[in-house]
Amino acid sequence: LPFLHVAVKSISANTAVMSKSVYFWPKDITFDAYKKVFADNSMTYSMIFSVIVTVIFTALGMLVCTCAAYPLSKKRLKGKKLLTFLLMVPMYFSAGIIPSYLLYQKLHVLDTMWVLILPLIYSPYNMLIMKNYFQSTIPDSLEESAFLDGASNFQILSKIVLPLSKPILATLSLFYAVGRWNSYADNMYYTKSANLKLIQYQLVASAAEAQTSSLADTGSAIQSTPEVLQAASIMFVTIPIIIIYPFLQKYFVQGTMIGAVKG
Repeated sequence: LPFLHVAVKSISANTAVMSKSVYFWPKDITFDAYKKVFADNSMTYSMIFSVIVTVIFTALGMLVCTCAAYPLSKKRLKGKKLLTFLLMVPMYFSAGIIPSYLLYQKLHVLDTMWVLILPLIYSPYNMLIMKNYFQSTIPDSLEESAFLDGASNFQILSKIVLPLSKPILATLSLFYAVGRWNSYADNMYYTKSANLKLIQYQLVASAAEAQTSSLADTGSAIQSTPEVLQAASIMFVTIPIIIIYPFLQKYFVQGTMIGAVKG
């Protein structure tokens, strides 16, 4: 219902929205707010840049997560408990913004695309979920038979484990993608260049700008009220997730049921 309310406001007339008479059905349908959003080059550029960053971030995140979870799911790994403990520490403790900023400065990644990708590609929570999935779902007998046939660890992972793990791969990919898509704090703290601003940051900035500029406009001069512009911008930003989710929904439901029922 909240999503429907925002969608309806984005295509309703300014006077109807300002009078608080729009709820779940549009009044005096108009697409002026969307025209203004699409006419803003910074918004369209940020949308494309955000898609690129999200795709790279999700791919690298899943690679790192898989490479950490698969060895830790095996009893034959020496020092398994110590490695698991060390890899789970970041889940409970964080250095904070200032030490992170100084570290990124030393690594020369500030104000680059990589400061939005590399620091967050490892997620202890996602790694733990994948590790538990491998342990509870992939039978040891499959790997043992593959070892007898001369398969290596990488061959077992790529040809046996991953093809049988589509639900958890789709679920965690969605977690990674949505997490990166919705985040803007690091974009605000660690980047200054206009060409490195993500769509979520632009959404906040444009909403604030619309709110400020509307104070100087008369009622007849306002083309789109800040509330209508915000609603249209939110819909614009939500489009990629709406497009992606239906294709992953089947696997997502299976993945979220992991561990819910014990047989």
